[in-house]
Amino acid sequence: MPTALAALALVLALALAVGAVVRLRRRPRIATAAQRATYEVLHAAGLAAEPLRAGLTPASATRAVRHLRPLIGSAGLGLYEDGTQLALDGLGGHHSGQLVAAASAGIRSGRTSVLTMEELPCERIDCPVRGAVIVPLTGDGVTARAALTAVTSDRPAPGLVQATLETGRWVSAQLALAELDRSRARLARAEVRALRAQISPHFIYNALTAIASFVRTDPDRARDLLEEFAEFTRYSFRAHGEFTTLAEELRSIDRYLTIERARFGDRLQVRLRIAPEVLPVTLPFLCLQPLVENAVRHGLSRKPGVGNLRIEAEDAGSECHITVEDDGVGMDPAVLARRPGGGDQMTEDDEAGQHVGLANVDERLRSVFGDRFGLIVETALGAGTKVNLRIPKFHPGVSA
Repeated sequence: MPTALAALALVLALALAVGAVVRLRRRPRIATAAQRATYEVLHAAGLAAEPLRAGLTPASATRAVRHLRPLIGSAGLGLYEDGTQLALDGLGGHHSGQLVAAASAGIRSGRTSVLTMEELPCERIDCPVRGAVIVPLTGDGVTARAALTAVTSDRPAPGLVQATLETGRWVSAQLALAELDRSRARLARAEVRALRAQISPHFIYNALTAIASFVRTDPDRARDLLEEFAEFTRYSFRAHGEFTTLAEELRSIDRYLTIERARFGDRLQVRLRIAPEVLPVTLPFLCLQPLVENAVRHGLSRKPGVGNLRIEAEDAGSECHITVEDDGVGMDPAVLARRPGGGDQMTEDDEAGQHVGLANVDERLRSVFGDRFGLIVETALGAGTKVNLRIPKFHPGVSA
């Protein structure tokens, strides 16, 4: 009897579980036709945005028009630069010459145009093309640089014209964002070059002077220092890559500090505490080096007696927290001016020229990771300087 009851209980439990699964399967993922349509439009726009943000090329245009044509509802859709067809999806291939000419005229005039069947003559008796809508595209909001062309198998209706216009505005916005991304990348490269120019001259002079002082008294140490100097300059002047790993940056800083300790002797005390988990974290190239150099050159070198430098990197979940702190002479907080609008981004004037690396690093961190990831500086005259920064462990588009 107990066995029969247990079997009955098991059957009932299975029946309830199957019923629950059936009810879950019957539950709709998207409740209404309007929600489904909204999802499909947003999904298609997202798929088209990715290639457009990479810039307008034949490959990116081909991927984009494939997703944009269903949104417009046209029989064909093409992207054109002046005199060139970048991509065409659907109808219109045998009218390429006419469409290229019409798109080029639209780009030069900057005006939308509607072509009828009479303006697209064709020798084919069965030609399905009945018209086209040409919408110029701008990358800077002013000058047309390309054109979006919707081909139709009916006379161009007002709905098609409006849909193509709105899609053209959206594509122009994506091209503008792509240009902004390229401008930021060019700016980042320029800032790295500026950092190299700012950091290198005085350090090179001091390093060579320190090495020269050991040539006669301690040739082996002079040779070791020269090798460290060569590796440091090789890293600092490398010609490729906007990003590096924390491990690589710390390795270069260690070479820098080796040379500086040769200059200062026991006056320079360094303490490092680095969590192994954060060594692979990617950060902008020459991001920490200016902070360490500022601490040594502007903080500790001007302090009588022993100066202490602390460098820490901690694992903080999805972020890496880094601190560079010295107990040197510090600086006037007024030097670190606030940006207009009350944010925390730093700017520098002539009085703050000695701390030229700080604002550069702050700008680069914000441009790469967003405004939440700028530098936080705590300082006062005679109280040393502490610089904190946070680096996300993973960020789209950032890799060493």
